[in-house]
Amino acid sequence: MPVAYLKETPSQTGGPYVHIGALPSVAGLPVRTQENLAVLVSGAVPGERIRITGVVYDGAGQAVKDALIELWQADGAGRYDNPDFPGFGRAAADFVTGEFSFETLKPGASPWRDGHPQAPHVSLLIFARGINIHLHTRMYFSDEAEANMTDPVLKSIEHVRRRDTLVGRRNETDGIATYLFDIHLQGENETVFFDM
Repeated sequence: MPVAYLKETPSQTGGPYVHIGALPSVAGLPVRTQENLAVLVSGAVPGERIRITGVVYDGAGQAVKDALIELWQADGAGRYDNPDFPGFGRAAADFVTGEFSFETLKPGASPWRDGHPQAPHVSLLIFARGINIHLHTRMYFSDEAEANMTDPVLKSIEHVRRRDTLVGRRNETDGIATYLFDIHLQGENETVFFDM
């Protein structure tokens, strides 16, 4: 008996309504019982408090003001299983400026598949109009240059200059270590994205 093949369902972009399901308060809907997902840290969880900010830019260099960004990371000790630290956050780009922001902990080094340490990093997923499947990238830390040089993922990027698109630049804002990480969807400074 011949095998019947089904046609692939057409893909669709996140569209203008992705915020309704993912961050209803940003869409102007009543807030549910969830907390502010852009703030990952509270209480006495050990580690350095940091802020990550940036803008998602399209191929024409314009801010994508309706982007939604998810963040996944280890805690300050490089663990993903800390019951006091969620390791997950979600932020919407500001509808006027396009800027997104997370309040979190600087992650520690976590092990790679072979057990060797990865440089401290956060994983970011980008959802926006015109993107059929979310984009996956990472942000490494400019003040972790030595660890970045041995990171297995960074080392896998053939064009050394492209690795810089994955490094957040540290500065101090209001007494908090702040890392600026702009994401470029296309163009000369296109951020490295991973096929996950």
